[in-house]
Amino acid sequence: DAAQELAFTLADGIEYVKWALARGMDIDSFAPRISFFFNSHNDFFEEVAKFRAARRLWAKIIKELFNARSARSQMMRFHTQTGGATLTAQQPENNIVRTTVQALAAVLGGTQSLHTNALDETLALPTEFAAKVAVRTQQILMNETGVAHTIDPLGGSYFVEEATNRMEEGAFDYFRRIDAYGGMVEAIEAGFPQKEIMDAAYRFQRALDAGDKVMVGVNAFREEVPEDAVRTLEISEQTAAEQVAQLNEVRRTRDGKAVVSTLHALREACRNGANVMPPLVEAVKAYATVGEISDVMREVFEIWQEPAIF
Repeated sequence: DAAQELAFTLADGIEYVKWALARGMDIDSFAPRISFFFNSHNDFFEEVAKFRAARRLWAKIIKELFNARSARSQMMRFHTQTGGATLTAQQPENNIVRTTVQALAAVLGGTQSLHTNALDETLALPTEFAAKVAVRTQQILMNETGVAHTIDPLGGSYFVEEATNRMEEGAFDYFRRIDAYGGMVEAIEAGFPQKEIMDAAYRFQRALDAGDKVMVGVNAFREEVPEDAVRTLEISEQTAAEQVAQLNEVRRTRDGKAVVSTLHALREACRNGANVMPPLVEAVKAYATVGEISDVMREVFEIWQEPAIF
């Protein structure tokens, strides 16, 4: 839910800051470049409150918890994507409306960048038509509505301010529970956020099944629509073959010794606890593939296994 998204996202940010400081970095040298990624869902005012609370909370955290001096360090930069989980395969044209409302909430909440989902994304990758509608949604909001001309246009509304306060209080409650585990890493290892998210998803589905929550076209205002009513994108086998051929050509023409050398350097950095980014960049420059790089990291770090959640 919204409070969980807010709390867990910011708790992740706090964890990153702690690790950067432990590496000897100065808070004001990197905090202005931190950016976040949020979803925007259907409850319009709740989403606006979530974004406003996020901006307010991050400023407090950076200033009071980490003693940042620069005003730029306290600014929250965030990208928003409209909520894919809110889109429906039934009556997919309704997703245009959902996406528009979600995008509007993100803009009014102060997002710096925005991705609007396509109407057919529950069925397949977007067609060119659906992708264009998603882009036009943003362009209409930006150029025809005037909503981006004012900073925090809903600030001062009793309802929105109260919702923002409640959202902030809910996040602080989660912060306290995460701190009891020792931090976000320890909480994840214990399965705490995973269980909270799973429980929220279960409550949502139960409400949907019982009709307590209405989703247009799914459990209300339903229509019988032919399966082929919506044209979806089809990717040909030829496209896949062309991609494989390009990859094979890269492997044939690259410097094999350089690939082996850079992957070895990456492996050693992973084993020694060093900064893996410089050798990773060198591996990419040598045209090591994402799969090859991932194999090296899997070899050292193994594959994360989620804890059993009950």
